[in-house]
Amino acid sequence: MIIKDISGARAQLLALMGAVRNGEEVLIREGGVWVAKLVRHPASTARRMAGALKGQIEIREGFDELPPDIAAVFGIES
Repeated sequence: MIIKDISGARAQLLALMGAVRNGEEVLIREGGVWVAKLVRHPASTARRMAGALKGQIEIREGFDELPPDIAAVFGIES
């Protein structure tokens, strides 16, 4: 466990992030009061699957069409 005061943490943030990536925990205090704990974010275990929402999403007719006033701003003829 690494313990730093806020100014030391600010000055060494990149090094502390490297330590966190390697599994270390970092405690940060300000004025003698603990204010933060840096820990590695857990990796997502959920697998993403193509087509998982098939049939649940509806894209309405005309979704891709810009309103004429906005198209004019971008120089697009509608």
